[in-house]
Amino acid sequence: MNIQYHLRCGLIFLVVFCVFGCASAVKPVAWESPPNPGYTGQFEPNEQLKAIEQFPIGDNEGPEAVAIDAEGRIYASTHKGIIVRLDKDCKNPENWADTGGRPLGISFDNDGNLIVADAFRGLLSITPDGTVAELATVADGIPIRYANDVDVADNGCIYFSDSSTKFGAKENGGTLEACILDMMEHGGHGRLLRYNPKTQKVDTLMKGINYANGVAVSHDQQYVLVNETSTYSVIRYWIAGEKINQSEYLLEQLPSFPDNITTGSDGVFWIALVSPRSKLMDGLSEHTLMRKMAAGLPKFLRPTPKDYGHIIGINGDGEVVYNMQDPEGNFPMITGVCETPDYLYLGSLISPNIGRLKWSD
Repeated sequence: MNIQYHLRCGLIFLVVFCVFGCASAVKPVAWESPPNPGYTGQFEPNEQLKAIEQFPIGDNEGPEAVAIDAEGRIYASTHKGIIVRLDKDCKNPENWADTGGRPLGISFDNDGNLIVADAFRGLLSITPDGTVAELATVADGIPIRYANDVDVADNGCIYFSDSSTKFGAKENGGTLEACILDMMEHGGHGRLLRYNPKTQKVDTLMKGINYANGVAVSHDQQYVLVNETSTYSVIRYWIAGEKINQSEYLLEQLPSFPDNITTGSDGVFWIALVSPRSKLMDGLSEHTLMRKMAAGLPKFLRPTPKDYGHIIGINGDGEVVYNMQDPEGNFPMITGVCETPDYLYLGSLISPNIGRLKWSD
């Protein structure tokens, strides 16, 4: 009798804790999760990513994104705030710069500065000698709480995402924790932003995005792509031409959560699919109370992402032209792809290595 009483009390406490404790800030919005195509058709399983080579990045981990400078040296943003630099053979890793935050997306500008979307600090610039400076921490009077990915246009303008204006990465215990809260709410708190280096001002191009993530400027400089991770989609926002300032979905119903997106060669955009979709999350899309409870669960009770290696290349029509996988996830939770003529360099949310795949266009 005593045991049953304590079990009931414990269960009641857990429910109350989940609903009114940690998740008190989460106000879930009902939505309809799109159909999951699974690993069929254009996403048919294969083992092409099993050939990935892995190279250590010193005492760092979580190389979210990879960029290559004019000399062929390799840079990676890491969990501890360090930008690691390796030589062109992926050897001799050195701690090149420290942002003092959590750098995610990185991209070089026309002057050789490394532009960084730092989830804790905002938009940063690092000079070739490793000096770090803030470019933007506020957009239209709203703090940039979760800068995530970045790309630089030919004219020097910098396009970047702010994943959530409500659930900041620093204030909520890290990038993954804030990501979970934003996804559980599904309140459209993400933004696509543009920084003009000539005026040193930021303007908001899009808002209402459900976890704005990867950003890539098109080859012809006519539009920008931004991944909407929570809806498994890619959005196109026009920055020139007849459709300027308009947006549309370019690709929907992905089988996994899209992370970073980068511009490759021959009209291809590379998308890193960090982990397969969760049946539980899809099933809860219309159940707001259950999502509120799930948001408050302790970490050890939350569903864990599956390690499944997957990247795709799409064209400007949203067609999948490359589909590369490793169902065993030997290089886990791929977050970014950087293409060179010889290799695809891969980032990861959790690995202590960067990945490299021999590439032949």
